Amino acid sequence: MTIELVEVSKEYEKQAVEYRQEYLDHGEKINGTNGWVNYENYDEWLEMILNQKKNECSTTHAPATTYFTIRKCDHKIVGSIQLRHHLTEELKKHGGHIGYSLRPSERGKGYGTWQLALILEKAKALNLPRMMVSCYKDNQASARVIIKNGGIFAREGFNEAKGRAIEIYWIDIL
Repeated sequence: MTIELVEVSKEYEKQAVEYRQEYLDHGEKINGTNGWVNYENYDEWLEMILNQKKNECSTTHAPATTYFTIRKCDHKIVGSIQLRHHLTEELKKHGGHIGYSLRPSERGKGYGTWQLALILEKAKALNLPRMMVSCYKDNQASARVIIKNGGIFAREGFNEAKGRAIEIYWIDIL
């Protein structure tokens, strides 16, 4: 595989700032980063992400690990992906275990399929038997990524906060 997942860290600050700027330049938000596009300060965002990994499972909080997807040949961030170790009530409605994005300039190159496959290996290592993954109904590229990784369509939903229809899939991994 030409990519790898690395946990977010201070080491990737410069690249992460460039990654964020590309999304801003395209007028998009970044999925799989828990709001990185909304932070001006990388250290504040990083602290929040690292603290989120320590969350206790509850109906409102889920521990989560956030990764950058790095292309091995040039060490460029091509995507981001977050693995939520537990589903809160809100995540059960329209979020799921996994949130991910690909850099606008790197879409359509197969990275999405690879990055989802890699995160499923991380979930397997955590003994999570199945993963809920959602995507916006109008994002058929994301739906194809999920299906290529074993996703089975479960239902449609609606994300009230975003005002958008979503599709919910489940992927069995154990």
